[in-house]
Amino acid sequence: MTIYSRQDVLQEAKNLASMLAHTEEIERFKVLEAKINENEKVQELISQIKHLQKQAVNLQAYDKKEAVKKIDEKIDRIQDELDEIPIVQEFKEIQIVVNDVLQLVSSTIAREVTNHVIKDTGGDLLTGKAGTNIKK
Repeated sequence: MTIYSRQDVLQEAKNLASMLAHTEEIERFKVLEAKINENEKVQELISQIKHLQKQAVNLQAYDKKEAVKKIDEKIDRIQDELDEIPIVQEFKEIQIVVNDVLQLVSSTIAREVTNHVIKDTGGDLLTGKAGTNIKK
């Protein structure tokens, strides 16, 4: 059995990250993000939301609950308008897909490491219990 250093594992993680960065899903994400950044209407709405969020924080500091409520309602209306824009909808959908891919990779790694620990200690994969024998 080969023993790997932490540095070896981190290098492989970087290689995996590079592979992931060039998957169909991530490439689509990059394209949509660029379109979002170029879209003046989207950028204006985002700017309005950020400005209103700052106002809300300032008003909260002075305990102006009614004013904060009105600002929050304005933010919700602008967010709804933003969410109606097709490119924003598509961007949010691809964000979910990308997050799902990353979660799948992460859970696969965790599961496989656990399975190797169980196998390497003579445990039982069906029960998920590690054994007491360490294979060297």
